Amino acid sequence: MLEEKHYINSIYYQLELTAKYCKYLGSQLVAKIGLPISLDEVVTLDTLAMNGDMCQRDLAKIILKDRPSTGRILNSLEEKGFIIRVADTKNNRLIRKIILTENGKQTLSLITSKIKEYLQKIPQALSYEKIDYLKKSVSDFREILKQEVELNI
Repeated sequence: MLEEKHYINSIYYQLELTAKYCKYLGSQLVAKIGLPISLDEVVTLDTLAMNGDMCQRDLAKIILKDRPSTGRILNSLEEKGFIIRVADTKNNRLIRKIILTENGKQTLSLITSKIKEYLQKIPQALSYEKIDYLKKSVSDFREILKQEVELNI
């Protein structure tokens, strides 16, 4: 890998800055559209929709939040009627499985369409091919990092 003289020129820092801009854009978008839930709640609902029912620990690993933060997000979503948690077992251990409700699915669908509609208004600086290549490259890089990072979630 190309050696950079300064950390701020490294791919690690460049991706970190890009992620921060994406987070700010997402938060501003949630406020601008007037969504009934936070960006973290949108991500959580979308993760559940994409991956199916799961326990809090598995969800926390995917969304990269600690379990207490994940619990707060889930409590809020449960209060709003977007999820339910039911007792289940996994590896002979009692867990609380998170299930997306019909209300949660409908709300996520509405939110997704609003976000997609808004983001399509942002001028495309990259071609779809370049965007696909970038997503694949970042995903590949993240998989390499996963092998090196110890997550305490």
